[in-house]
Amino acid sequence: MNPLPSKSQILEWIAAHPGLSAKRDIAKAFNVKGDQRVELKRILKELETEGQLERKRSRYRDAEKLPPVSVLEVLKPDGNGDLFARALEWQGDGPEPRILMVLRKTDPAIGPGDRILARVVEAGAEDHHYEARLIRKIGSNPRRILGVFRKETEGGRIVPIDKGADRDWRVAATATQGAQDGELVEAEQLGHRARMGLPQARVIERLGDPSAPKAVSLIAIHQHGIRDAFPDSVIAEADAMKPATVRGRDDLRDMPLVTIDPADARDHDDAVYAEPDSDEGNPGGHIVWVAIADVAHYVKPGSALDREARERGNSTYFPDRVVPMLPDRLSGDLCSLHEGVARPCIAVRMRLDAEGNKISHRFVRGFMRSAASLTYEQVQAAQDGAPDAQAEPLLDRVIRPLYAAYAAASAARARRQPLDLDLPERRIILTEDGRVASVAFRDRLDAHKLIEEFMILANVAAAEELIQRRRPLLFRVHEEPSPEKLDALREVAEASGFTLAKGQVLQTRHLNNLLAQAEGTSFDQLLNISTLRSMTQAYYHPENFGHFGLALRSYAHFTSPIR
Repeated sequence: MNPLPSKSQILEWIAAHPGLSAKRDIAKAFNVKGDQRVELKRILKELETEGQLERKRSRYRDAEKLPPVSVLEVLKPDGNGDLFARALEWQGDGPEPRILMVLRKTDPAIGPGDRILARVVEAGAEDHHYEARLIRKIGSNPRRILGVFRKETEGGRIVPIDKGADRDWRVAATATQGAQDGELVEAEQLGHRARMGLPQARVIERLGDPSAPKAVSLIAIHQHGIRDAFPDSVIAEADAMKPATVRGRDDLRDMPLVTIDPADARDHDDAVYAEPDSDEGNPGGHIVWVAIADVAHYVKPGSALDREARERGNSTYFPDRVVPMLPDRLSGDLCSLHEGVARPCIAVRMRLDAEGNKISHRFVRGFMRSAASLTYEQVQAAQDGAPDAQAEPLLDRVIRPLYAAYAAASAARARRQPLDLDLPERRIILTEDGRVASVAFRDRLDAHKLIEEFMILANVAAAEELIQRRRPLLFRVHEEPSPEKLDALREVAEASGFTLAKGQVLQTRHLNNLLAQAEGTSFDQLLNISTLRSMTQAYYHPENFGHFGLALRSYAHFTSPIR
């Protein structure tokens, strides 16, 4: 029979798993069975009486109000030097409460990223909702250190790779994991930081030669604080996911949707299909489908996966690895549109007229099966008359209709005249040991432009759909260049022997005219880069200010057009 958990162990469990705080969850976590459940109930009742837990509807929390004792994560100081924290247990429908830390002189030092147990009281102040006093730090999320191990007579020490680190870390002989002198290691802090002497750590992973090319990505990950390990609760939630079924969805499995990606793509997020429009009222028109993996089917609001994805914000790509936003069970499996595998999707059906104008669209929650995972080079070669064995069966039914629809859409694009910069993408080729073999320009094929144009059309449809439904959304906004940046671009153009008209409302066609003047001259690349630098940074905003670069009134991000 397993021993019962202590009060501190229970508090730390709830801190690490705020979404699993029912009594049955706690019992399962500590393998409490039979008569022991009665004793567990008594311990939980004592924690309630002590004010360290609050119970509501069988869970030890209140979804609409912070409990008197809450698990918090300390944030960076604000501009006034005040320290705030956020509640890791917040599950309410309203905005996340703002919590001011009120520290005593006797409190231990706390900093950004620390998890703490704190007593909170409602404040009702103008700039914060609660005030919190520290009870204790939570040791379930120890600080991670990446550094070079230096062997000593008894154990060793770790010299952090972060140049801003103020001291080394001591490692006992029993905590080195056999690390050799000069190896790059990952370690975690042991206990509280000592007032005198070096803080203690233990090696948790040996990473080898710090000068090896593959160590560069690891060093960058740690120096920039990129989250590269998923909490156990997130992994458990992802591993428990079962594949979606067709129930409640439009069955698109007979439609030969295909994914078209770079040859080195790690996953397949979106698929396309096109066919002639059979409607006699739209002669020469086209039907274009764009489908994306239905991630929202698996990542529910407020779940451990959702909270972790919110923390990460995005996947982070390196030449030799990727730090995903979601665990591989989702990013590389259930949410990847693999060839021949049924997957849930959200799809948009768009009707284009013969001139490429979108005349209608319809969104569905679908269930698809990718007919093929193709590369840009495969698709372009097939269209150019040299299909390989995989592409040849798809040539007449899939590839040629895609290019026919693209020809119409590109004609509409030409009339719209979005900004037409010529900035070829560079591709880094690595050897097996991670060294750079070459840096080359990626070919810009019609296959790339085809996917880009269909993704942009789908994004416009998404923005229009949500506007029509009066649903809140984040627009992808790109405002026109500032007068100062335009003046700087004009100076570069005039110094190069070209002109950019002044005294009129700037439109993308004016910039395209400048780029056309420079095309084929020695100033071609200079003008393209200078024009790019004159642009404002695109951003997301709940108000619609349009997209200057794409010459679009309404634009959202249903899927990414940047391939």
